[in-house]
Amino acid sequence: MVFRDRTYAVLIASSVEKFNDTITALLPSTDFHPISTVSSAGEARRMLQDRTYDLVLINTPLPDEFGNRLAMDICSSSGAGVLLFVKHELYDDVYAKVMEAGVMVISKPTSSQMITQTLRIVCAARERLRNMEKKQATVEDKIQEIRIVNRAKWLLIECLNMTEADAHKYITKQAMDMRISKREAAENIIKAYS
Repeated sequence: MVFRDRTYAVLIASSVEKFNDTITALLPSTDFHPISTVSSAGEARRMLQDRTYDLVLINTPLPDEFGNRLAMDICSSSGAGVLLFVKHELYDDVYAKVMEAGVMVISKPTSSQMITQTLRIVCAARERLRNMEKKQATVEDKIQEIRIVNRAKWLLIECLNMTEADAHKYITKQAMDMRISKREAAENIIKAYS
């Protein structure tokens, strides 16, 4: 795969060494690093508490649980792309259970080409989710800035008997004169008048 500045942190949950070796061989270190391997759902949960992963690959069944609950939990609590490998006979049932949670399922046995293509799809989905997370963070920052500026306005209205328009102009002028953001100007006002 060709990615610019990013490598994807991968967690493989599988108790089958041959599966681990096969998958690891399909994950070039230029695109996927670090790669961690665990053999149970419990170990995977512990690893996920300590580190953030971009991709989680689960080879079912795991010794302590099947793996579908783990996959759904990861999707609900993180932005990681999750790929669940299940036996061909179980594919339809498992897919029906996990699809709404955002888990991608691949039946096994499968080809290396199918795994590589699916990994590319999971990476593309992860990038889309990452972009949405950035936008959400930006919106949350703007909302927080609006709250701080509004709090400063109300302090100016209360303490200096300004109108709301005058308070807004005052904050804007302070920001321009001091060459700081409106948020910083508002925070200075809050410190001075609180």
